[in-house]
Amino acid sequence: MEINILKSSKDEIEMQVENLTIAEILRTYLNKDTAVTFAAWKREHPSEKPIIKITVKGKTVKKAVNDAVASIIKDLEKIEKDFKLMK
Repeated sequence: MEINILKSSKDEIEMQVENLTIAEILRTYLNKDTAVTFAAWKREHPSEKPIIKITVKGKTVKKAVNDAVASIIKDLEKIEKDFKLMK
């Protein structure tokens, strides 16, 4: 997966991600974090890749993104495990 960092600082980042699915799931999990003050994506045109903007307070934006990705992975592993138990 390709991620292009457009703007970055300690507590704010703008990055372009591959598709809307990645942008939306990342936005959803980031907004569960109380340190995240803003997380949203935009797309200038349907043919362009979405840009997600994240602003945090109390932790670094890198830590917030890492925490969100870890939560996504944990939930996906649980879904996979539950799916395998189905008959």
